[in-house]
Amino acid sequence: MSPVHHIQGCDRNQTLLLPNSVDDYIGPDNPIRFVDAFVGQLDMQGAGFFRVEPNETGRPGYHPADLLKLYIYGYLNRVRSSRRLEAETRRNLEVMWLLRGLTPDFKTIADFRKDNRDAFKPVFRQFVLLCRKLELFGGELLAVDGTRLKAVNSTERNFTHAKLTKQIESIDEKLTDYLHRLDHCDAQEAEASTARAGRLTEKIATLRTQQKRCHAMLQELERTGESQISLTDPDSRAMALNPKVGVGYNAQVAVDSKHKLIVEQEVTNAGTDLGLLAPTATAAKEALEADKIKAAADSGYYKGEDIAACEAAGIEAYVPRPQRGFCSARGALSQGGIPLRRTKRRVCLPRQSATSSALPFKRWRA
Repeated sequence: MSPVHHIQGCDRNQTLLLPNSVDDYIGPDNPIRFVDAFVGQLDMQGAGFFRVEPNETGRPGYHPADLLKLYIYGYLNRVRSSRRLEAETRRNLEVMWLLRGLTPDFKTIADFRKDNRDAFKPVFRQFVLLCRKLELFGGELLAVDGTRLKAVNSTERNFTHAKLTKQIESIDEKLTDYLHRLDHCDAQEAEASTARAGRLTEKIATLRTQQKRCHAMLQELERTGESQISLTDPDSRAMALNPKVGVGYNAQVAVDSKHKLIVEQEVTNAGTDLGLLAPTATAAKEALEADKIKAAADSGYYKGEDIAACEAAGIEAYVPRPQRGFCSARGALSQGGIPLRRTKRRVCLPRQSATSSALPFKRWRA
């Protein structure tokens, strides 16, 4: 009777007469085969990628198509870091097959993203056109939603008009206090007071510098008409309704209901989703070349002007009306639900009105 054992692998030092092909490890239905075929048929020059044609002199560089394949692979597998992508080129068989053994360093990958950011939009358009040719879009119903993306900008380096005004007032108060202390030190004329006066003078100089910077940012806001200003990432804005994100962006997507494929995407710096339904749905409708289409969104998109713009563009919008007002804030439901709210001694019930469709609340003792 043979002893029980586990499945054994081959010896790593075993010499093979016919080495295995990397292509044997990539199945026929592997998504990277589609990535390779899709990028291979793109017009890289027309899309706006740099360095498509190599220079006659100097060291040869990587073709943008190979770096684009690596970028798309990282997007599909949630690998965003350029250093992680560099590591994948040396240990991942799929990436080795996709790049044919090329191993660009992280700086080359990062520069490719930075230098060709405007060219990714036409690539996405080409993907939408390809999906449309393959009849992967239903073209009947869209789902529009947004997500907040955190920017590389802290809340301390994001300023609004109110924040700058409050900071200037605080600096003025501190300056008044420090100047009063400085006058008191000058009146004493002692050695300890002289040292204290020197420290107060340094603090006053620092506060005056901060005051000038705040006034400069306040003038910049008034000149540009913007509501916020960010120092590290100028395009980012504070997301007031998303404190976990802090300062970031609002990414909008429109997804077709047939195969859940993204039809349209746009990154904005709007703090809320109000006013973004019509532009996103209209762009998706144009990409699908549909005469009429339906679009569904959550209550965060409810805005009368936006829904009217959708109807004018041939889009039938389905957006629930949000529950707002005093009663909703205190836990009662709106007219669409059961307006019942129980407290310790009272129960809120609706009172019918013959002259109005509204349902005003009347308190009844329990």
